[in-house]
Amino acid sequence: MNPLESLTRLDPDYPRPAVLNLLAAPHNERLLEYVASDPFGAHVFPGDIPDVAPEAFLDDLDAQLADTRPIHLWSYIPTCSYRCRFCQYPVVIVKGPADVTREKIDHWVDLNIREAQLWLQRVPRLREAPVGEFNVFGGTPSLMGLDSVSRLLNFYRENFGFGPETTVRFEGDPTTLTPDLLARLRELGCDKVSCGVQSFDDQVLKLSGREHTETECHEFLDATERLGFDWVTIDLMYGLLDQTVAGVQRDLEQVRRHRVPGVVCTKLHLRSYTDTRTGVAGDRPAAWQFPSYRNRLAEAGHRWPTLGEQYQMREVLAEGLRADGYGEHPTMYFHRADKPPETWKSIMVDQDRQDAEVAIGLGGSSSCRRSEAMTEVNAGRYAQLVQAGQLPLTSATRFGPTATEARAIKMALSTLQPLRDDLHRERFGGRSLFDEPWNRRWLDLERRELVVTDRAEGSVRLTAPGAVLVEAIMNTEF
Repeated sequence: MNPLESLTRLDPDYPRPAVLNLLAAPHNERLLEYVASDPFGAHVFPGDIPDVAPEAFLDDLDAQLADTRPIHLWSYIPTCSYRCRFCQYPVVIVKGPADVTREKIDHWVDLNIREAQLWLQRVPRLREAPVGEFNVFGGTPSLMGLDSVSRLLNFYRENFGFGPETTVRFEGDPTTLTPDLLARLRELGCDKVSCGVQSFDDQVLKLSGREHTETECHEFLDATERLGFDWVTIDLMYGLLDQTVAGVQRDLEQVRRHRVPGVVCTKLHLRSYTDTRTGVAGDRPAAWQFPSYRNRLAEAGHRWPTLGEQYQMREVLAEGLRADGYGEHPTMYFHRADKPPETWKSIMVDQDRQDAEVAIGLGGSSSCRRSEAMTEVNAGRYAQLVQAGQLPLTSATRFGPTATEARAIKMALSTLQPLRDDLHRERFGGRSLFDEPWNRRWLDLERRELVVTDRAEGSVRLTAPGAVLVEAIMNTEF
């Protein structure tokens, strides 16, 4: 099925999204090609100067930290008890008796702490740089035992620039974010919990290879409310195998039932992450990426939602959450009306910030304003490097002057907030958002009804369709 045909295949029980008209227009062919190719990594921007030594990135980071605002700090624990069929992350599967599993997980906690020590030795300013948000990411870090969780969080709190304003986030899945673990996280000062719910439909979960149920998702959300967590975020995916628009509508109803503070809505991506250098690619494809497997699924009567249905699903989620008072910042990150936008995304992408992030652990992606670097994704090579006392950064790119400006513009667009010319001038030595090469791009996007410019006010804002298509705009027009 070609992209235009897929775009027109809709669920007749739901409205036709207005954005489809723009996508079908000949002058937006690049946007349609982008969304049809199933890319990922809208917030990860490789530099235009390739093959830079990782040491250069570390020097750039150290220089930026001499005059820094809060950084975003990641600790990546890659262990999982199984691999989802859509997963491309570099995860390490741990199975077996409890004592064996615990030993394997503790090994990866040890490696993470050792890598963090190497970062502190190489970039001493990291020790004092204020941490805006600390995110324990996975894998499934909630597989850790209570003692390991305490050891990891206490190490980072004692060795990095945690302060009264630092928020701490811990991620996991509904089966391992148990009441005991949640209680320990509260004791350790964890402010936020994020959970990979993905769907409240048991059949969709089963087909995706998820080993949890809708009931366990509700039990997790009930437990966080009972224990007094102020901020809980769940991930919801759309475009999954055999998923329907009605099923996504039902997912929205479960969010309403629990009044979930934060919801991250993610489209299924099957294109290889390495194509877009996202920094999260593993050394094996996801099960669903193998054509033979996909063919067997089709022969068995399963189907993937069309492009048109995917946009209906997106509209159900986005418009439904907005109708309930949720804000969207950045794209597809929704926060309840009484909650602020996500701290870590604001640190990374807000036009007046766009500060550094440091990702410690297998497959991490770190960046500062001059360059970005990726950590080894092969578990064996990663462990060898860390145990040998080497920082496991394997590649880096730098940003030339034009690419630095383009990156700043793209990140600001992703927030869905108006871009301000005064902030751009302040950062780039008086250069305007309306200087070339940007001015002709704004004129072209305005002609195509994707942005509105106000040169007197000094601003650029996305139209409603432009906000829906912001990832495609960022990655094809700049």
